[in-house]
Amino acid sequence: MAGAIIENMSTRKLCIVGGILLVFQVIAFLVGGLIAPSPTTAVPYMSVKCIDVRKNHHKTKWLMPWGPNHCKKLKDFDEAVSRQIEANDIVFAVHIPLPSKEMSPWFQFMLFIMQLDIAFKMDNDLKENAEITLDVSLAYRDDMFDDWEEIAHAIEIRKLKCTFGSPKTVESEGRHYDCDFLPFMEIGSVAHKYYLINIRLPVNDRKGINVGIGEIKDIRLVGIHQNGGFTKVWFAMKTFLTPSILIIMVWYWRRITLMTRAPVLLEKVIFALGISMTFINVPVEWFSIGFDWTWMLLFGDIRQGIFYAMLLSFWIIFCGEHMMDQNERNRLSGYWKQVGPIAVGSFCLFIFDMCERGVQLKNPFYSIWTTEVGTELAMAFIIVAGICLCLYFLFLCFMVFQVFRNISGKQSSLPAMSKARRLHYEGLIFRFKFLMLITLACAAMTVIFFIVSQVTEGHWKWGDITIQVNSAFFTGIYGMWNLYVFALMFLYAPSHKNYGEDQSNGDLGVNSGEELQLTTTITHVDGPTEVYKLARKEAQE
Repeated sequence: MAGAIIENMSTRKLCIVGGILLVFQVIAFLVGGLIAPSPTTAVPYMSVKCIDVRKNHHKTKWLMPWGPNHCKKLKDFDEAVSRQIEANDIVFAVHIPLPSKEMSPWFQFMLFIMQLDIAFKMDNDLKENAEITLDVSLAYRDDMFDDWEEIAHAIEIRKLKCTFGSPKTVESEGRHYDCDFLPFMEIGSVAHKYYLINIRLPVNDRKGINVGIGEIKDIRLVGIHQNGGFTKVWFAMKTFLTPSILIIMVWYWRRITLMTRAPVLLEKVIFALGISMTFINVPVEWFSIGFDWTWMLLFGDIRQGIFYAMLLSFWIIFCGEHMMDQNERNRLSGYWKQVGPIAVGSFCLFIFDMCERGVQLKNPFYSIWTTEVGTELAMAFIIVAGICLCLYFLFLCFMVFQVFRNISGKQSSLPAMSKARRLHYEGLIFRFKFLMLITLACAAMTVIFFIVSQVTEGHWKWGDITIQVNSAFFTGIYGMWNLYVFALMFLYAPSHKNYGEDQSNGDLGVNSGEELQLTTTITHVDGPTEVYKLARKEAQE
């Protein structure tokens, strides 16, 4: 009778905890949808054509598109031809931000893409597979009257992918090609108020540099940066969630260390998952407000990669430890076939990220997709990672199927037990199925909400209420995985309650006074799970 009361209380507590977590999940979505603005802002920039007829361009002067010391401007290239100004003496200048505005460290990063306005001309047609060479420089200053300080200078090549929707005849001259956007620049911090970009298109007929690229009329840039309001909400969530996960981690590990046995594999993996979640949560981004840390984007990718690799490994081990009739339980080496693809895939994505954002720490104009070798290398890493992900998914589905089949088979032995012990085992099985459903729901919500945020507008309006869908996606999914890790450590922490004397014939030889806990891997201080014992006995029979 005592066991039944304890089990009913435990199930009731589980429902209460689930309800509380659901409330916090709704709050996480509402914080992003109602409080935070859109995660990012895109700002279009039109370059100004400046004249620079001096030699040794980059070591003498930066050309400003506007302001008290603005450059001498050209309206168009027809004016340059009439004034006999060569292409090598034309500089496309872009000032960031627009006039009367300032950049802020709260913007976190800057990503720029380039669009070229190329007109068709019979005597200057765009060749197939044409490449454009860009001589680009980036500078900053924090006061409108300070001198510009160079951040980076590079010679970059971009492939032009353009189409022309009309016949290439004399009548079509002047019409523009439809060209794809080109990756231009990415910086992992916005530590200064003003930035200046100078772009040159050097022409060398003998070397074939910038020959056969059509008649370029204008260069447009689109700058994307994180909204300061969203950054503040994001930092606030990290600051709140960090101590929450730390507290539950300390409580969880303390419950384990109070046991007379050593921690089992599943308990160690759950604790490691909590550490990886804390690694993401720690709001080191606060330091980016005062320091020019351009490596924060790369560091953020590494943190996320560690967490997702740990999460995928946990799912495999979680299912494996519940396959009660296997021999390789409680040993990490028994999962090398399943965890191996995770390690290989994660390593490939890490190398890809280092080849992209790692190089951008020195050269923000670099992109791995701009060369044939770089593109093939990047695609190879992505394909290998995709194959590993598919293998992992097949392993996981097979293991989940096996676990549910095993549990269904073992449930046939439950009627032979006493009522108290049967309720105990039914509760353990219920919790496993409950957590599996929650896991599937979390994964499904992540995928569904991501798709919705991509195919719909950035916000929904209901009367006077505006919901930022993309912000709700980021805060909601981030909060959801924190709650998932929190629930894991809460539900699978060992319990120190005893469910009393029960020595009926249905006990199958299990002693009374054993410890109740929510994990199905260990319920006795010195031995394996009772469901595992039951499964082994049934298998031997």
